[in-house]
Amino acid sequence: VIKCKAAVAWEAGKPLCLEEVEVAPPKAHEVRIKIVATAVCHTDAYTLSGADPEGCFPVILGHEGAGIVESVGEGVTKVKPGDTVIPLYIPQCGECKFCKNPKTNLCQKIRVTQGKGVMPDGTSRFTCKGKQIYHFMGTSTFSEYTVVADISVAKIDAAAPLDKVCLLGCGISTGYGAAVNTAKVEPGSTCAVFGLGGVGLAVIMGCKIAGASRIIGIDLNKDKYAKAKEFGAAECISPQDFKKPIQEVLVEMTDGGVDYSFECIGNVGVMRAALEACHKGWGVSVIVGVAAAGQEISTRPFQLVTGRTWKGTAFGGWKSVDSVPKLVTEYMSRKIKVDEFVTHTLPFDKINEAFELMHTGK
Repeated sequence: VIKCKAAVAWEAGKPLCLEEVEVAPPKAHEVRIKIVATAVCHTDAYTLSGADPEGCFPVILGHEGAGIVESVGEGVTKVKPGDTVIPLYIPQCGECKFCKNPKTNLCQKIRVTQGKGVMPDGTSRFTCKGKQIYHFMGTSTFSEYTVVADISVAKIDAAAPLDKVCLLGCGISTGYGAAVNTAKVEPGSTCAVFGLGGVGLAVIMGCKIAGASRIIGIDLNKDKYAKAKEFGAAECISPQDFKKPIQEVLVEMTDGGVDYSFECIGNVGVMRAALEACHKGWGVSVIVGVAAAGQEISTRPFQLVTGRTWKGTAFGGWKSVDSVPKLVTEYMSRKIKVDEFVTHTLPFDKINEAFELMHTGK
């Protein structure tokens, strides 16, 4: 058993507490990882807020991390101690019908136990003050050591800087893949990106790499425009600056609507606007943001009858074990940006400050 520091969420709506936790050794087909770097994502904040129907407490959150394999359980063949890895919140077992189908990346092998906050055998590897602590998204990267299923880990280039590539565990991969895998943006396309946080910037990057000729960023926070333009947005607009709905503004700006739109916020009203901003006959809108529990999307069916398509994406459609090492290689060869997404680097004990920076849009 390893004793180490972890940021424990004891209950919903309260700041994380830095605690000493015990991390049990990995069982069969499990891997124990020393986490070197972790990022914070809105999904962690969403669960911490108490709005997540799958949220269990007490829990160790975090799902964008990178580290070094410390030990492996029986039957683990893909990684060994000392390997550099990224934990994966969407695993890839290679055996289920989802893994065998090229149309999806949503491996279902450990979905049920992962959603309940436990390892595949139904138990937790974390304890603190005599209490069992739940796992989160199969990763729990807000701990100096974590245990994951062996299908939930990707071995990456040992030379990669872990404080950067940890971002490929969720946000950057999600946005980039939404553009290149889910929407399949074509050269010369016009694109609209709603929400200019980390995921939105990654979508802009993906659209740019795919050859889009015009990318429009939409956000209420004008402080985000400069960064969006650095990543490839031609112009940025705020819905608050117009008297009419933003979809009407975009349709006018683009001679009938955009070829591709992306919702990177998790707001069902914006999801509707993103669809309706698409061009009749061929426009495609991709939902990337995660809406709160129980919310529903709506539009007039005529929007779809007249040739628009509504799609969704999880982890950008990447089959995780196969794709994450390739994404790291693309970063190392400068095909994709990662460093540019990092605004602040804080010590682990300042993790609550990191959440505050995220909530204020900084």
